[in-house]
Amino acid sequence: MTAEQLSVDAGEGRVAACRFASERTGKRPAVLVLHGSRGFDLRPRAYARYADALTADGIDAYFVRYYTPADAQAFRTLNTRETREAYETGRFDAWAARVSSVLSAVLAGADSSGRIGLLGFSLGGYVAAAAAARDERVSALAVLYGGMPDKIAPQVKHLPPMIELHGEADRNVPLASGEALVRLGKSVGAAAEIVRYPGKAHGFDFADSDPTTADAVNRVAGFFQARLNAA
Repeated sequence: MTAEQLSVDAGEGRVAACRFASERTGKRPAVLVLHGSRGFDLRPRAYARYADALTADGIDAYFVRYYTPADAQAFRTLNTRETREAYETGRFDAWAARVSSVLSAVLAGADSSGRIGLLGFSLGGYVAAAAAARDERVSALAVLYGGMPDKIAPQVKHLPPMIELHGEADRNVPLASGEALVRLGKSVGAAAEIVRYPGKAHGFDFADSDPTTADAVNRVAGFFQARLNAA
């Protein structure tokens, strides 16, 4: 599967994205994929599994590099959990806005069906949740081992249908964070479900040979297939 390299104008500079197009002809839905704190290059094959599943279902996948060059530089120097979390808290609004800029560009495409989902992993899950809460053009949200940023949660009035996948043994992002996101979704009237994986740690779906990986990919693809291909 070949990727088309894109660059989208946004606040704080352009956003780089890779588009993996489905072979389905005509207008198609899309999913914007948001990486964890170490980017797509940490485990490219793990992210590619999701793109493969989405495009097989007739959904275009866009890998969105929402960091600015300054963000990338900062993460190379933030050496403790406390400093990273403080930095992230100050950046969620800007990252969500950059994701919305990409969403606008995708929706403007001639082959867009007008339905877009967000798929976020870890930090990208928090960014996806923040963007979905603020941009009602998002039709569906899937979060893996993420949550809603604490500073944004009290302001949330809307969320799209969502699914959260979380390992019960996650020490990086506690299961409680995913559960809180699902409760928040339900509180604002969204269809929201959580899938718990007993004994699984953070990034459990990045393992190439664990059957849990295939389960996670299939659940996410099935969720978007149901929510984005609806009339």
